[in-house]
Amino acid sequence: MSKDIRVKKGLNINLVGEAEHTISKATLSNTYAINLQDFHGITPKMLIKQGGKVKAGEALFYNKDNESMLFVSPVSGELVEIVRGDRRKILTLKILADKEQQSLEHKPVNVESASAQEIKAQLLKSGCWSFIKQRPYDVIADASVTPKAIFVSGYASAPLAADLDFVLKGKEKEIQAAITAVAKLTPGKVHVSTGSSNSPLATLQGVEKHNVSGPHPSGLVGTLINKVDPINKGETVWTINPQDLVIIGELLLTGKFNAERTIALAGASVKEPKYYTTKIGAEVATFVYASGVNNDNVRIINGDVLTGSKTTPEGYLGYYNNTVSVIPEGDDYEFFGWNKPIFNKVSATRALTFSWLFPNKKYDLNTNTNGEHRAFVVTGQYEKVFPLDIFPMQLLKACMYKDLDEMEQLGLYEVAPEDFALTEFVCISKQPHQKIIREGLDLLQKEIG
Repeated sequence: MSKDIRVKKGLNINLVGEAEHTISKATLSNTYAINLQDFHGITPKMLIKQGGKVKAGEALFYNKDNESMLFVSPVSGELVEIVRGDRRKILTLKILADKEQQSLEHKPVNVESASAQEIKAQLLKSGCWSFIKQRPYDVIADASVTPKAIFVSGYASAPLAADLDFVLKGKEKEIQAAITAVAKLTPGKVHVSTGSSNSPLATLQGVEKHNVSGPHPSGLVGTLINKVDPINKGETVWTINPQDLVIIGELLLTGKFNAERTIALAGASVKEPKYYTTKIGAEVATFVYASGVNNDNVRIINGDVLTGSKTTPEGYLGYYNNTVSVIPEGDDYEFFGWNKPIFNKVSATRALTFSWLFPNKKYDLNTNTNGEHRAFVVTGQYEKVFPLDIFPMQLLKACMYKDLDEMEQLGLYEVAPEDFALTEFVCISKQPHQKIIREGLDLLQKEIG
């Protein structure tokens, strides 16, 4: 029996260009890339030299702080380039894929009888540990720490996000195997949220289910944590994305690391928005060009429109992303746009805006921020869209002036940058909320650990 969670604070941003429920196979990518920025806080130590050959699932590098934590290649091929930045920092690894793929095979694990240590060792050496994140700090989980609980959000409420009920259909066996395995790594519960009774996650055994409803950010795992079991100082919880559970489950059942992912290509600038089956790190062009774009002046976003990063057709699918959004570039400006009634934009206020009258209307928005960066203005808008039991503006300011005590007391341990994506959207001061929170988390981890 599930427990209902009704989120009242938030804001749904309904955009045109939602992906149709049809799946096509993306064109095979010639090269695949692993962006090291996806693994925040990880210092890589290479195991394969440039020009070396790898199999799918074979380790490319390990974590300097934990040598048993391996990061693997999504495909078999040749490591053709190691892109470096300042002080020879590794930024990206590019792999030229073989025409005939070969996979590194591990011994399958009986998830029912395996011990917690056996499961942990398998996940570390197979590369699947990278799919387990922890809070506080929103980084890859510390394998030496035992979490008080594990959280999985099976409801995506972000604008144009992939419909998890659709992409997870038929993957129940793999998901159940992964849940059974990771449940042994915590003395607490595995909490799973769903948005409907038709979700493939609704039939899971050995979990505590939560039926979530309400506006965005009701689908964020941070909202689930706050409503079910908030984090206090000294406590740790783990989070896992549902599609990553599929990869973990298949690895445990078959012994093979299958980096396949079903992604939603969506947005007003996409001619045929739909779902594509591809692999982690594939070239964005392999599916963007297949659907086509309406014009050249667009922005391709690796992820959803609130939390994703700007990319190009020559870019590569992010390690954790299951959505690619394409919307018009906002490089135009409205004369006296601040001083006239607005009917074609979403707003959290009712000052000369009328989106509140049409809650189900879909909008064709671009990337224009409709204003410039300025000092914080106290409007009370953050609190209207922020459902966590936290004071958002006070926490943002504490991060900006680096007061560690205030950051702790105001609940920084509990949040991740994505939890502040919506407050950033409604911010009339145009402050980079997600960047501020990320820097605050990094400082807190460095100083307190």
